[in-house]
Amino acid sequence: MSLITKVLATNNSFSQLALRLPLGIIFAAHGAQKLFGWFGGYGLQGTGQWMDSIGLGPGVLMAALAGSAEFFGGLFLILGLLTRPTALVLAFTMVVAIFSVHISNGLFMSNNGYEFGLALLAGAVSLLISGGGRISADSLIAQRVQ
Repeated sequence: MSLITKVLATNNSFSQLALRLPLGIIFAAHGAQKLFGWFGGYGLQGTGQWMDSIGLGPGVLMAALAGSAEFFGGLFLILGLLTRPTALVLAFTMVVAIFSVHISNGLFMSNNGYEFGLALLAGAVSLLISGGGRISADSLIAQRVQ
């Protein structure tokens, strides 16, 4: 089995679609806040300044990395394209967010805690394990490669 076949392999279920779509929308929207200032976000410069202020520097670079992972990763999840590598990048992004920003605030989102990040991490890890599912670009590409 080639590396590309392993990366694109997925079970033949519709269930991943129910996870990929909302996760993809959430990640893409959060990335758009960081990169473009859409949906009430601060854009790259504002997010970069905030990241510098919490010790994640250089801030603009870190904002670009996190924003790009979330925005493009979200789009890739929606499409089911390179689902496993995308989910790995997003899971890593959530681990960084949880431990650098939220963990000291406790679990609950009402206190800026880590519950939302943990839910996104769990969804990303689930997709890392399962792949994109039946209705995904990965599935279509894998069929053509075989």
